[in-house]
Amino acid sequence: MLAALILVTWANASPVLARLLLGSRWARPVDSGRLLWDGRPILGGSKTWRGWVASGVTTPLVALLLGFSWCLGLWVAAGAMLGDAIASFAKRRLGVRASQSVLVLDQAPESLLPLLVLREPLALSALELLLVALGFFVIDLVLTPLVTGRHARPGR
Repeated sequence: MLAALILVTWANASPVLARLLLGSRWARPVDSGRLLWDGRPILGGSKTWRGWVASGVTTPLVALLLGFSWCLGLWVAAGAMLGDAIASFAKRRLGVRASQSVLVLDQAPESLLPLLVLREPLALSALELLLVALGFFVIDLVLTPLVTGRHARPGR
């Protein structure tokens, strides 16, 4: 379970670390700033190719360090980035601005999708999946305000 928590957390944290290290360099939005029918961005400016590449390159390395295949790490990164994109898409439709936190919506998809990838290879039970997701939830709630300098406001 600890390995699953490390992989899921790293896959989601590496884009943030890349932003902290690189600032605005290579921060091209995945949605290229396009708007949908509702006049809102598809994902928003905080979902960047730099973040997706950071997760896709480094999570396989972390997987190797933990004794798993790089391919498993790549799938975990893909699941985390897809989950994060789904959450961002939903938040834009709800009128929530980019980088604004929404309790549960910010943690659930980006932890559950990569955990589904890890379920079989790590032989995780449903209870273990739930415990890892809850662990990620707590880590995200504690670390996000420290890293971003903002405090998450539930429901906003």
